Amino acid sequence: MAPLAAVKSNKPSGTEAVAKVLLVDDDAENLSALQRALESDGHEVAVAFDASAAMAILNGEPIQCVVTDLEMPGTDGAQFSRQVRTHPAHRDLTIVMLSAAPEPSVDGVRYWTHFMRKPASFARLAATITAEAGIRSSTRAASTPRPKSGVLARVALQCQTPCASRWQPVHVQSWP
Repeated sequence: MAPLAAVKSNKPSGTEAVAKVLLVDDDAENLSALQRALESDGHEVAVAFDASAAMAILNGEPIQCVVTDLEMPGTDGAQFSRQVRTHPAHRDLTIVMLSAAPEPSVDGVRYWTHFMRKPASFARLAATITAEAGIRSSTRAASTPRPKSGVLARVALQCQTPCASRWQPVHVQSWP
């Protein structure tokens, strides 16, 4: 199966996104709502419906922050976080875990950076992502040179079922 991803930004061209965020959740409605909110806050967003698609995106895209649900079929968010942390290229990646359940631990270890109980405050989540992106980008800027030019690839959302993130808004005056 191909990676399920969407990379897009509502920011005007020429402006830099606050952070490149990967959302991982098996619930398309949750993903769509969070994707729209983060994009309207200035972030670029990639979307994955499961851990294997998320790892494929992480290995091919420059992601600054991962926001993952805990309870997903197959590999859950805690196991996914462990996979990310054990991969050398993603060891220091910011991971925000969202769940209605209490915070778990995997083998007594916490593999995520932040844990937020659902329903989480979007303002708190956005502030966390922005703060972490600032910390990571200033660390990266100090240690490695940034490329002079480059455009992020825009990947169309590939989904087996229609998803709300693919719907186009309808202007109110177009209703009968």
